Amino acid sequence: MNEIFTRISVRHFEEKEVDSEKVRGILQAGFSAPSALNQRPWEFFVVTNKETLKSLSKTSPYAGTVAKAPAAIVICYRKDIKAVEFAHIDCAIAAENILLELESLGLGGVFLAVAPLEERINAVKQVLSLSENLEPFNIIPFGYPKNKRTPKDRFEENRVHYIS
Repeated sequence: MNEIFTRISVRHFEEKEVDSEKVRGILQAGFSAPSALNQRPWEFFVVTNKETLKSLSKTSPYAGTVAKAPAAIVICYRKDIKAVEFAHIDCAIAAENILLELESLGLGGVFLAVAPLEERINAVKQVLSLSENLEPFNIIPFGYPKNKRTPKDRFEENRVHYIS
């Protein structure tokens, strides 16, 4: 699985829509993530509306790229689950699956944190008119990368500790 080694954060996109078949595959990757107690707490909001993307781009000082993306997925979690304390971990795993699937499809995206910062959470809740039971976790703007960057080897032997 080379996508683990070739995936990079993409913040600049071509002005080209992503077809619905690819979006479905991206969502399937998210739904395939493991979760605590198999609770699958996630809800995925696929945003392609330009005005909504623009509003989401203002929910964080780092979210400006959302306004220029052809689409974004907002990952939220339900608060009415058994192990809500693990929902962030579950959603992070789903987000990584999504990012790897984007790479495998020749697309790119970037993980933009919403949780645990209340001001970002509240801003996204307002933009998407979320119910009280849904908590936004992150935003992944995605599309066809404008520029292809070369990934770096991030392996650091000095951070590996063998215990025999």
